[in-house]
Amino acid sequence: MSPDSNSHVAIVLAAGGSSRLGAPKQLLKRDGETLVHRAVRLAGATHPHRLLLVIGAYAEEVHAAVDDLQVEVLVNNDWQEGLGSSLRVAVGALEESASALILGCDQPALELGHLQRLLAGAAASASGCAATRHSGSRGVPAVASAAVLREARGLRGDRGLREALLQLPIGSFHLLEAAELEFDLDTPAEVERAIADGVLD
Repeated sequence: MSPDSNSHVAIVLAAGGSSRLGAPKQLLKRDGETLVHRAVRLAGATHPHRLLLVIGAYAEEVHAAVDDLQVEVLVNNDWQEGLGSSLRVAVGALEESASALILGCDQPALELGHLQRLLAGAAASASGCAATRHSGSRGVPAVASAAVLREARGLRGDRGLREALLQLPIGSFHLLEAAELEFDLDTPAEVERAIADGVLD
């Protein structure tokens, strides 16, 4: 199966309040482009048959940042509950048979190649899933099969996709090794490091 075969949907999660950072990380820029715009653009470049963006905090500003892109925008009014609530909103908008490429917008080193490798790996795996290694665990960006997404409908609080992925046996899914994606943006110090590394303006 080709990673660009229109067999998946893409979900960009961008509803968080960036409380530790003190400013919306969605609107930070790399090469003059906001991170939320960049994430949606890269997700769209994988040619999904649907492209969803979940927003919540700073909804008006984040929505405006992608107004030139073809994307379905969903509002998570319960964004303060955590990541699980955004996944519920997204999964609730999908048909039961869909698999999904899921990503955030706080990994400034993310490139299209990472997403393509995840999609290709998921297509070749026994479970139809793929995830990115994070300090020995599994996280986003990730590709979740329809079966795993069904479990996401019951997520609560700040529980994300990781819990469902952890239930998969080792060897049944593709694991992307990309150390640069372990670095995300939660604090002012991490923003300063990203700027020094050249992945943030």
